[in-house]
Amino acid sequence: MLIIRPIRSSDYDALYQIAIESGHGFTSLPVNEELLRNKIARVEASFVKEIEKPFDEGYLMVLEDTETGEVVGTCGLEAAVGMVDAFYHYRLGTEVYYSEQIDVRNEVETLTLCHDYTGAAELCTLFLRDTYRKNNNGRMLSRSRFLFLAQHAERFGETVIAEMRGESDAEGNSPFYGWLQKNFLGIDFVQADYLSGLGQKAFMAEMMPKNSVYVCLLPEEAQKVIGEVHTNTRPALNLLQAEGFRCRGYVDIFDGGPTVECNLNDIRSVKESRLLTVKVGEMPASSCSFIISNTLLAGYRATSANLMVSDETDEVILSPELAGALLVAEGEQIRVLAM
Repeated sequence: MLIIRPIRSSDYDALYQIAIESGHGFTSLPVNEELLRNKIARVEASFVKEIEKPFDEGYLMVLEDTETGEVVGTCGLEAAVGMVDAFYHYRLGTEVYYSEQIDVRNEVETLTLCHDYTGAAELCTLFLRDTYRKNNNGRMLSRSRFLFLAQHAERFGETVIAEMRGESDAEGNSPFYGWLQKNFLGIDFVQADYLSGLGQKAFMAEMMPKNSVYVCLLPEEAQKVIGEVHTNTRPALNLLQAEGFRCRGYVDIFDGGPTVECNLNDIRSVKESRLLTVKVGEMPASSCSFIISNTLLAGYRATSANLMVSDETDEVILSPELAGALLVAEGEQIRVLAM
């Protein structure tokens, strides 16, 4: 059985290996022992923290194959970005120039550095090992976060965002970053991305252009990739778009990849998920697959299974094995979402 649960300190070796496998551009998991151990400690504290409003909490889950005990994937949520470290984006805009004298009108696209998403929740750190990219495992892992958002909405910002990985080559070089490196930062993309993942962002405020940048003045190869996603990220973007996420004109400051957003309560899976009361027994046959989670915080568990769910009742039968894996007993509630 594949079970999603909060990460714990004993998962460090697995998380380090995932950081290696995820490659360039996966900023949220730099290959750095101190940062990864600190990340796990922060997550463990977040899952038991009492809050009045979302702040700097992080919720990183792992996907565990219970037959082998192996951690095979991760998915994460940030409660409210930019509350401690600055959270930068470029905002796409338009400046209009018109002269009646010469009868010429021009619209020029601009990029302006901003912190507009400060306080938003973020979907992040989604990764699944190659051998498990089958049987809707990736869809289950990604969409399970919406059950967590629905159940614990008070712990997250009202707007939920996701940064989509932009175009880069096999060595991690970004066409968009080239002009920035040449004219402003002076360090390569991999190093800048790595420092950002470490939370060492002072160089951005010190070296990034302070004024709006005219897109037409960028090299053509940089212009072409603004708002474009990496080939490997296209399925994730399609899934989020089906949930109601849209790009509102914000792109990553390093690779130009789009950031998409949706109000938490407008996310399709948040709205469509249901709370059902558990009965433990022999599960009736069903061809309908559901993502299932308990309603706990520190004891959060999620998985997928075929369930017999009826619109006429708020009860659902789980096998003893499935109920045990989800840490629920008869009479307790689970949250379900049709796959």
